[in-house]
Amino acid sequence: FFLLGHKMVKVKPSDLRVKSKTELLQQLDDFKKELAQLRVNKVTGAPASKLSKIRVVRKSIARVLSIMHETQRKELKAFWKKKKLIPIDLRAKKTRAIRRRLTKHEENAKTLRTLKKLAHFPRRKYAVKA
Repeated sequence: FFLLGHKMVKVKPSDLRVKSKTELLQQLDDFKKELAQLRVNKVTGAPASKLSKIRVVRKSIARVLSIMHETQRKELKAFWKKKKLIPIDLRAKKTRAIRRRLTKHEENAKTLRTLKKLAHFPRRKYAVKA
């Protein structure tokens, strides 16, 4: 059983990445119809060659969905890039400790008293005679 010119060879992610969203949705729909047909064949007692195709089709569906989510996420990241706040699921994961750490600006911030002390009492320079 072949659908609309699709020969059931393993779908390559590189081929899927160049397709548009509508093409991906169409391909996903085709794979789902094919899977439904294969499951009907399984119940009616189809040859083993048909049954082994179920796994291939399931994995193909997973690949299409993965690429769709990947491209959607990439577009969202580009949209939120220059914004002040970014949705939590798009932020860098890192570790909990790193996320809670002070920013570079906060680390280098000095109180007014410290600034005055630094201005009035600069670091002493010593020349060591050899």
